[in-house]
Amino acid sequence: MNLIEELSWRGMIQDIMPGTEDQLQKEMTSGYIGFDPTADSLHIGSLVPILLLVHLQRAGHKPYALVGGATGMVGDPSGRSLERNLLSEDVLQKNLEGIKSQLQKYLDFDSSKPTAAELVNNYDWFKNINFLDFIRDAGKHITVNYMLNKDSVRKRIESESGISFTEFTYQLIQGYDFYWLYQNKNCKLQMGGSDQWGNITTGTELIRRKVGGEAFAFTCPLITKADGGKFGKTEQGNIWLDPEKTTPYQFYQFWLNAADADAEKWIKIFTLLDRPQIEELIEKQKEDASKRVIQKALAKEATIFIHGEEEYKKAIETTEKLFSQQNAPAESLSIEDLESIQGIEKVDISKESLSQGIDIVNFLAETKIFPSKGEARKMIQNGGVSINRNKVQSLDFTIEASLLLHQQYLLIQKGKKNYYLVKVV
Repeated sequence: MNLIEELSWRGMIQDIMPGTEDQLQKEMTSGYIGFDPTADSLHIGSLVPILLLVHLQRAGHKPYALVGGATGMVGDPSGRSLERNLLSEDVLQKNLEGIKSQLQKYLDFDSSKPTAAELVNNYDWFKNINFLDFIRDAGKHITVNYMLNKDSVRKRIESESGISFTEFTYQLIQGYDFYWLYQNKNCKLQMGGSDQWGNITTGTELIRRKVGGEAFAFTCPLITKADGGKFGKTEQGNIWLDPEKTTPYQFYQFWLNAADADAEKWIKIFTLLDRPQIEELIEKQKEDASKRVIQKALAKEATIFIHGEEEYKKAIETTEKLFSQQNAPAESLSIEDLESIQGIEKVDISKESLSQGIDIVNFLAETKIFPSKGEARKMIQNGGVSINRNKVQSLDFTIEASLLLHQQYLLIQKGKKNYYLVKVV
């Protein structure tokens, strides 16, 4: 399969410009994707563009990862109902460094190879362009009518909040990125999420009108969940690639808990397993869905890709300690077992707090296991809280020193999958 056939089979192509497949088959082609520096870590939504670049490089082409140092100061209306906050230069720089360090783990940056990945920052070319130069050299080539026809712009104009001039110009700035890379890096391809199609095609149009060049593009569908929930969101918020923000265990559990319909779709997108391997897994899943072979393979491949083999093994160990022996009493867990559990939330509490006993609702709120007493109360009433593997049956339940495992620990379960280890200090 060529690159476009491969990505199409994986469900990673939505829109594609005519001639793109021919261009990729004709010669080694440089292609890029932009990354939004609104945080100092990428999250699993960013895995799609990362993997598009990985597939591009594996197919013998040259990937560019563009971090938007300049566009991060502006904001993009695509897929948004409100204008986002602009970032200070210090915050932006911190975010850029975090993203760069992550991208360097997943792409081959060996400069001795013709397909070596490169990182570029659009601030490097925008910092020397003044406003008058920009509207003369770029603005005159794209009409306002053309810009107004973009869905992202039209929806914002029709909304109550409207759209600022700053965000209105975003597609022209992103279009200029493509033009600059075309001129200076011979970059002929831009990729991105389907919500970026309007911005991307502005770039190809600017290249055509300004220098008579031909550029190409394709987009990937936005990832959805079968139940309608937002992809990559949990009770704790985003699933980040940074192990300090989302532990490898939590990362592993996210994929492991995917619904069957999602897992079958996601294993094609989020792993590099080939077609025969994936089709074999799908067949095995059909034979016995209870074994969850797709979810296990998906969780393994995604965790190793992002965090490495060692962290994957630790995530497996933690999973086995917490779930494989759930019918066994928590007292069977040794101090070493409890202390070595990787990736679950660990909370300290003082001896004084337990000396007189503390009711369960106040305990859960004070340890920040729940953000409020109301939420803790509701979860207890729904049977969603366990202490040392015993379900809390009443709001009158009291946490006392006699409950401590090895006179020091409490193992708290919130819902089906969220564990906390409370340690008395």
